[in-house]
This record gives sequence, C-alpha cells and structure tokens, in this order.
Amino acid sequence: MKIVFVTNNKNKIKEIKPLLNSRTNILSLNDINCLDDIPETSDSLQGNAFLKANFVNQNYKYDCFADDTGLFIDALNGEPGIYSARYAGEDGNSQKNIKKVLKKLKNIENREAHFTTIISLILKNKQYFFKGSVYGKISKTIMGNDGFGYDPIFIPNGYDISFAQMTLSEKNKISHRATATKKLIEFFNSLEL
Repeated sequence: MKIVFVTNNKNKIKEIKPLLNSRTNILSLNDINCLDDIPETSDSLQGNAFLKANFVNQNYKYDCFADDTGLFIDALNGEPGIYSARYAGEDGNSQKNIKKVLKKLKNIENREAHFTTIISLILKNKQYFFKGSVYGKISKTIMGNDGFGYDPIFIPNGYDISFAQMTLSEKNKISHRATATKKLIEFFNSLEL
C-alpha cells in the first residue's frame, strides 16, 4: 500500500517507518513534490491534523495521513499545546521553544506535562482519527542530544531519563506518536484480513 505521511520532518518519518509493515510504502511530501505551506488554522490537534491530510488528499489525490502533536504543561494552563512548534514565535526553533518553557517554569515545582498526538487518516475518501498520549514531567535542564522538539526536557513517567536520552526503539515503545501509530497500523492490518 502506498500512502503519504504529510510531513517534511525527516525525524518523524525515521521514527514511524520501523513501526509500519513492509507492505506499506510511506511517501513524504518531498516524494510527491508538495512544496506548499499547508495552513494549520484549527484550534485543536485533531483539526490541524485533518487540515493537513485533507489538503494533500484534495490537491494531490493520495491516500494519506497527517499528525499534529502538542506538549501540554499543567502549570502553564496547557501551553504550549497546539502552538508547540511555534511557541517561541514563527521564526522559533526547538532550542528557542525549549528555552521559553524552561524560563516559564523556572520557579515552579509542578512540572507535570503530557504529549498528545492525533493522526488523521484519509483512506478511500473516508476519515479516521487515532490518538496517543504519554505523561511525564519537564526536566529542569536539557538532558540528551537525540530525538527532536521537546525531547531533551520531557521525562516520561516511570523513567529518570528524557526522550532525548533514549534510543529510538526505547522511545517507540512508549511515545505518544508511537501509540497513535500503533493504532493506525492495527487499523491498516484489520483492513487486510
């Protein structure tokens, strides 16, 4: 099965590929020559995931899936939430986003947080959604060099290391994206029965 993952983030593709079966040929936006800036104007993860998938489905005529992920920090009333990728501004990057979170949490004891990923799948003109979450806390310092996004400051419950200190296979056992992807894969596999 050929399906487009609506992303240009090589890290996301690298993370998700090992989870898919060998019959699933995953294509990126680069692979289909989609250079468009796809708007994410919804006020929810589900809405933004759907906007991205629907854009590619309507304009490029591929079955596809898109994800949207947010980091929700209790003490910051759920920030950065749907603005996780742009938390430090439109010209922001992961380092600036992390710096802003650590600064805002500087004197705060409650560091509880969770990541949630919503995957929107459009397959044969039908919509499906899959959700994954992982709970943990925000570290006081940057820990580790692997992963991407907020991985260096997120410590999942039951661990004393950050996502950025884990191997990809360790992270893929518990991460929000992996949980949502496993639900997507189970759905794909049920279609082939």
